[in-house]
Amino acid sequence: MALARIAAPSLAALALTLSLSACGETADDTVVAESEGGMAAAPADMDILEVRHENFEGIGDAFKVIRGELENSSPDFDAIQANARIITSNAVLISDHFPEGTGPADGADTEALDTIWERPEDFSAATEQMIQASQIMLAAADSRDAAQVQAAVKELGGACKNCHDQFRLDED
Repeated sequence: MALARIAAPSLAALALTLSLSACGETADDTVVAESEGGMAAAPADMDILEVRHENFEGIGDAFKVIRGELENSSPDFDAIQANARIITSNAVLISDHFPEGTGPADGADTEALDTIWERPEDFSAATEQMIQASQIMLAAADSRDAAQVQAAVKELGGACKNCHDQFRLDED
C-alpha cells in the first residue's frame, strides 16, 4: 500500500496531536501550524529545539522514502508526491525554528552552529535555497517522471548539504 511508504510522523508528534485534541487546545495555543502531511501542531511551551529537530527528521524521512522509491523499477509516484509535500511544508518552517537564544552560545544542546545567528543573511539565503529546491521536488513529483524526480533529488540534496556544511556541527 502506498501509504505505508509515506514517512510517518514521530510518535511524539502523534501523541502530541492526540493530547491536544483530547484536552481541547485551540489553534491559539500552538506555535507550529499543521500542514498536509507535515509537522504536527506543537503547544506554545514545547521546546523549540525539539520542534526544530522533529521538523528536520520529517524532511529527512520523507527524502529517504523518495530516494528509495527511485530505486524501484516502478516507483510509487503517489508516495513520492506525498513525501515531496511533506518536505515542502516542513522546509517553509525552518527559519521559524531558529529564534535568538537557541544556539550553542546560549547553552542550547544543538547541532546548529552559532554561524546561524552570526550570519543571518547567509542562513536566510540557505533556507530559501532549501524552499526552492523543495518546490522543484514537488513539481518533479507531480510530473510523475522518474528522471525529473532524480534531478530534483540531486538539487534538494545539494540544498541540504549547503546548509549542513555551513550551519550544522559535523560530528565525523
